Amino acid sequence: QVQLVESGGGLVQAGGSLSVSCAASGHIFSIAAVGWFRQAPGKEREFVASIKWGTIKGTSETSYSDSVQGRFTISTNYVKDTAYLQMNSLKPEDTAVYYCAATTTYSGWSFADSYTSWGQGTQVTVSS
Repeated sequence: QVQLVESGGGLVQAGGSLSVSCAASGHIFSIAAVGWFRQAPGKEREFVASIKWGTIKGTSETSYSDSVQGRFTISTNYVKDTAYLQMNSLKPEDTAVYYCAATTTYSGWSFADSYTSWGQGTQVTVSS
């Protein structure tokens, strides 16, 4: 079992930046990748970004949705067992509850069904 706890998020004006973190505990050795998803009111949960667990900066295997590509950066610190999502140039449409998730499989990282462990979610609100 892997437990995930998110932190960060909050309220920011459009064009601003926020960072959210995801601390992992438990059977960390079993994690293949960590993903970030978001869910806005009345909408389905959508993929934001994913990263192979334990990736060393500069050698990352990452993936982003088209809507955040170039604005968001996913990273990990495997010493701290933490994943991060740095969000820049935020837009009102980025407003959502952001969830981190962990998977033990090595494919399908953009699909929520591939993930077996989820955090509680953290609210990100971007005002116009």
